[in-house]
Amino acid sequence: MKNKKLSFEIKRYSFMILGCLSYALSLKAFLEPNGITGGGVSGAASLIHLLWDLPTGVFIAAINVPILIMGFKKMGWQFILRCLITTATLSLATEFWQWVLPEKEILLETITADGVLAALYGGILQGVGIGLFIKYETSSGGTELLGRLTHGILPFGTIATHVALFDGAVVVIGALALTRLENILFALILIFVSAKVSDLVVMGFAKAKMCYIITEKGEEIADFLVHHSPRGVTLVNGEGMYTKTPKNVLLTCIKNSQITALKGMVKQLDENAFVIVCDANEVYGKGFNRI
Repeated sequence: MKNKKLSFEIKRYSFMILGCLSYALSLKAFLEPNGITGGGVSGAASLIHLLWDLPTGVFIAAINVPILIMGFKKMGWQFILRCLITTATLSLATEFWQWVLPEKEILLETITADGVLAALYGGILQGVGIGLFIKYETSSGGTELLGRLTHGILPFGTIATHVALFDGAVVVIGALALTRLENILFALILIFVSAKVSDLVVMGFAKAKMCYIITEKGEEIADFLVHHSPRGVTLVNGEGMYTKTPKNVLLTCIKNSQITALKGMVKQLDENAFVIVCDANEVYGKGFNRI
């Protein structure tokens, strides 16, 4: 158990560092050179950098530390300690890219001066970073923690509502301070892409389909599927509430490429079967990912 725990901690902090590098690269290679400020603490730190040319990494830490101190009592020292480590790493990663990458003018010429492309690729890199933070249970605090704290004081809406308000305020202030209202449009692209990519990192690319087959020929279909399909089948007994006749509900989970073959199998045995196919974002067990 100790070896497994140590292995997980090494893996956690390795991916945390990778996530910080990816997130910081989005700021320094795409967003700041194009004058785009996203939401959250990193967005506020970028705005300070764009207005007064002060170091982004330093202000990521300077804004986060007071929030973490306020959250100490609510979240406990272990959570706050992990947040401090992640905050320090993100700050160092940001300054690392500032030191490694060329000047703003060169970045605009060599990478992109198109705000839409900058928001798109910045969102991809931020999404990778956020996804790794979520997947390996690390956090830098930021507006997510601030939203938890303010929701405890002013319990309107949800925590997500409070976080969205803080993030939105940073985006709007950035647009007004830089006298660039299109920043709001770029920020929306950034936030949307970041959310989608982080979901992919957390959930993975190996999505599957969950299938419900409601039929009066459950035994025949189940037997056929067991012998001709690489996936298992579970039989649940049900009843049609309109006809009051017994029904068999077959539950199986298959890969996307197998859905056409499954429908063909069911059609051969019961053309009147009722089939429901749903997306399954995470599937663990035999034939899929290890739990």
